[in-house]
This record gives sequence, C-alpha cells and structure tokens, in this order.
Amino acid sequence: MLQSLHVHNFALLEDAQAEFKPGFNVFTGETGAGKSILIDAFSLVLGGRASVDYVRSGTEGLWVQAVFDITNQEDIKNILRQQGIEAEEDLFLKRQISAAGKSRALINGVQVPLTVLKQIGAALVDIHGQHENQALLKPEAARLVTDTFGGASLQDALAAYKKEYAVYVEAQEQLAQLEQDNQEQDLLMDRYTWEVNEITNANLVVGEEESLEEEARLLQNSERIIKSVNAAYSQLDEEDAVLSRLARVRDELLYAARYDGRLTALAEAVDSAWINLDDCRGELADYLSRSDFNEERSVQVQERLDTIYRLQKKYGGSTEAVLSYLETTQGKLAQLQNIGAALEQARKRVAQSTQVLTKAASVLTEVRRRSGALLGKSITAHIHDLAMPNGSFAIDLAPLERFTPTGRDAVRFLFSGNLGEPLNDLEKVASGGELSRIALAMKTVLMDRAQVPTMVFDEIDTGVGGITAQKMAEKIAAIATVGQVLCITHLPQIAAFADNHIYIEKKSSEGRTATSLSVLDYNGRLQELVRMTAGATTSRAALESATELLMAADAVKASLKKK
Repeated sequence: MLQSLHVHNFALLEDAQAEFKPGFNVFTGETGAGKSILIDAFSLVLGGRASVDYVRSGTEGLWVQAVFDITNQEDIKNILRQQGIEAEEDLFLKRQISAAGKSRALINGVQVPLTVLKQIGAALVDIHGQHENQALLKPEAARLVTDTFGGASLQDALAAYKKEYAVYVEAQEQLAQLEQDNQEQDLLMDRYTWEVNEITNANLVVGEEESLEEEARLLQNSERIIKSVNAAYSQLDEEDAVLSRLARVRDELLYAARYDGRLTALAEAVDSAWINLDDCRGELADYLSRSDFNEERSVQVQERLDTIYRLQKKYGGSTEAVLSYLETTQGKLAQLQNIGAALEQARKRVAQSTQVLTKAASVLTEVRRRSGALLGKSITAHIHDLAMPNGSFAIDLAPLERFTPTGRDAVRFLFSGNLGEPLNDLEKVASGGELSRIALAMKTVLMDRAQVPTMVFDEIDTGVGGITAQKMAEKIAAIATVGQVLCITHLPQIAAFADNHIYIEKKSSEGRTATSLSVLDYNGRLQELVRMTAGATTSRAALESATELLMAADAVKASLKKK
C-alpha cells in the first residue's frame, strides 16, 4: 500500500507531498492544476519513462520518492532479497533525473537497474488510464482476464496442461531431430565414423600434452645443453683442470697438517670438495653417455603435439573435451545405426504425449468455458449499471488446430451495446467511452483476485455524468474495500466517496507558478464538492447538495464494508 509520495522539481510540482490512506484516495482540482502531472511523477518512480522535459526550469534536476507498506507482500520481499536489499516493512522507491538527462533508480537507498524498479513497480501499482483501456483489445487480454477470473481451479487446470505441454514439446523436438538425422543418415554416419576413428587412432592420454611440451623444450635446446655439459665436464676432467689442481691443494695441506694440526680441518674440507667434484664429473660423464637428444626425436615430439593441438582445436579445446566428444559421438553413431527403432519409439512417445495433452487441453477448455460464461454475465450486469442498460458482454472460446503454451483455445471478448444488435468482436464495436466503462466493470468483477495492492484510475470518468457517475463511484468504492485506490476525478459523485481527499491547486508567487497538494478536512471537502457542482457560485442549496452527496456516499460505503 502506498503511504506517501514526495515530488521535487517535477514540472509545476516544486516540492509537493501527499500522505495516503487505505481505501479510496481522491485527487481533485481545477483544470490545469497539475493532476495529470502528479500521475506522471508517480509513474516515473515506478519505473516509467523519464524525460528532461519533466525537470523544472532553472533547477539542477528532479526526484520523486514513494513509500510503501509491504508488510504482507512476500513476493516483493523476495525480489528485494534477490537484489541483496534488506526487506523491511517500509519500502522506499526513489527516482532522480538530472537536468543533463542522467537517471538513477534507488530502492531503500540502494541504486538498482531500472528493470528492477519496473518489476517492483508493476507488482505494487496498477495505473489504469486510456492506454490501459486499449489493452483490452490486445489478442491475449481475453484469455488472461478469463484465466484470472477462473481462480484456483482454472490455474490448476492450466498448470496441469503446461506440464504435459512441456513433455509434448520435448517429444516433438526429439522426433524432429531423429527425422532430420534419418534424412541425413548416410552423411552423418560417414562423418561420425570418421570423427570416432580420428580420435580413437590418436590414442590420446590425459596429461600427455604437458610432458611432451616439456620434452620439446629440452629438444629445442639440446645442442646448447650438450655444449654446456661438455664444457663443464672438460673443466673437471682435463689435465691440469680443476680436479687436478684441487688434488694438489689437498696433498699440500695434508702434508703441512702432519706438523701443524690447525690445518687438518682445512685439508679435510678440500678433500671433501674434491670428492664432491669428482662425483659431479662422473655424473656428467653418465649424462653425456646416456643423452638421446637427436633431431629425429624432436620431429616425433612436435608431430605428436601437432596432432594433439589439432584435435583439441577441432573437438573442444582440451584432451578431456576431445575424449568427451568421442564418447558423445559414439553414442550418436550407435543411435544412427539403430535409427529405425529410435524413430518408432519417438513416434510412440509423441502419440502418447499428444493423447495426454489433448485430455489436459479439454479439461482446461471446459474450466475456461465455465469461467468465461460466468465472467461474461458478471461484466454484463455491471455495464448495465454504467449507462449501458441494453449492453451485453461475453467470452467466446473457439478451438485452435494446434496446441499453444496456454491451451488450445482462441479466447476473445464479444460485445453489443444496443438492443437487438448481435455480439461482435469488442475491438470492432466498442467506442472509447464504452471501453472505459467495460474496463471498470472488469476491474470490479476481478477486485477480489487483484494481485496488485494499489490501483490508480486516471480520469476514468471522462465523458460521464449523472446516474452513470454515481454507479461508477460505487464500483470504484467497492474496489477500494479490498485494496487501495487512487483516483483523479472531475465528478463530485466520485469525490464524495473518498476516504482521503487531496486537493491539487496551482499558485503563482514571485514570478513562478507551482502546484501544491493539501488534504481536505470535512469542511474542505464540502467546499470542494460545491465548487465541482456549482462552480464559483456558493449557495445554501449547493452546500446542502454537497452535504447530501457525502451522506449518501457514507451510507453506500458502510453497506459495502458489511458485504
């Protein structure tokens, strides 16, 4: 439920605030005072279209903030949690537009993508205006309304149908793939056989690539390695090389140590060094004798690596992926070799799923037909109250030749506004005014099934007056008993039903014009109803008429609450 709306520097709304109540909230004011601007601002904070044209001239930008109570709305809280936003009882939505055109959307102070704000906004508020009336003419509208009205029984039938439809689609896709494979069997058999043989003959081993790459690095540097090892060996093994000189140093120190014990440790250290170097010389000799670095081996290693790289590039990027592709392709090959049996099995599955889906579609059609019949009668009863005493409304179901994700029914609205005229497609025979009243009748019928807690009626009363206005007011008031309603109106009959009456006024000061909002008390409501009824003329009769309007509206609202 909407608790408050704060609009800053939005066109004529310099800094306007309004508090809202559960039930029926009404906006009234002189023509041009800014009522539609307020709805535009509300739409903006719900994720609607942004434009720098909305920014009040001479300011750096605008912002609009709406506060909602979402105490019992777990669906909204789940969306917030998915975005990493703490789900509290109060929800703050804010939209900022700079004069340069930069837009920011925030939820509870956290910046979010506009798509998230739109998702939240659509779950919180249903704004109904002329555009929404036209939505009744869209192809899917009749089915969606009928299914919503059908309640749990229809939703259960639809869910059962969708479950079987998924099985049916999967079976059809599998059969189509097999039939295509069958047409291309020879070509595919050759291709799969070639691929299986190519990979199998390569005898790939996981991890082989790394060891070959290491060996290749050695082979590529083999000449330099041998040269270095030979040079090192020569420095140790040649006459008068390091070992020979070190042996002489050792012998001299051992001789001297016979007479001076302090040299014993040094002699032993040199002897140990000679032993280590002599071992090193022996190992270098073994290394040189066992070295198999040769050009032939280098070619073999590179060819093997080329084979591995080629298969990886062709079949998956790694040896593991290539071996996985081999396993999959072997399965496809086996299936092709038995494609006749696979086709027969797939056709049986399609036939079975078609039979099951046909039954589910028939059940859905029957439940939908009952829902449509009752919905048509209910809407007809309501449009009789709305200055269409001879109007008739119905839901027509026609069978489709194919299954769709939502059933096998073509659902459409039928309407006749005059006695003796046959029912025809709504879009062909309904005028704009009739569409508006049909939409209100539909909202009234569906009010107990409304998924959105706040509904906005934007000048739904255009072109309406008299008894029709009274009936329209009663229906909107009925909707307000099960949810929150915001309504812009020019009619005193509708304004009289308000639980919260907000007056919109345009004022000029210091060369600027601004729109302000104020909540009217009882006396203020009387004066506004007088203005709406009699214009600038204030008389006892006009005041008594306004008082009677309020009393009559209170009586109707009391009876609605009892129902």
